Amino acid sequence: QVQLVESGGGFVQAGGSLRLSCAASAGDFISHRMGWFRQAPGKEREFVAYVSWSGGRKSYSDSVKGRFTIFRDNVKNTVDLQMNMLKPEDTAVYYCAASATVGGEPSSLKEYGYWGPGTQVSVSS
Repeated sequence: QVQLVESGGGFVQAGGSLRLSCAASAGDFISHRMGWFRQAPGKEREFVAYVSWSGGRKSYSDSVKGRFTIFRDNVKNTVDLQMNMLKPEDTAVYYCAASATVGGEPSSLKEYGYWGPGTQVSVSS
């Protein structure tokens, strides 16, 4: 069982930066792949970023590639999302997620069995 709590959301102007953090309560955090997803009003939840258990493999959606960076700390049991050059279309609730599966597509929501409650990010133009 993994419990996740996000923090760091807020309001920012376009071009600004925010850093989201996700704290995990599990002692076996290191065995989980971690991802960030987001959901804008009226839209489906979508993949943002992924990091492997070791931190050695990362992937990003095309919409955030080059602007967002995912980090994990297996000592502190945290996974952060550094968001730079924010755009109004980045406005959404951001969710941290953990996956105990192996080999599945890391950008797929169905791979993730544990989710945080989400944190709101609002970017004004």
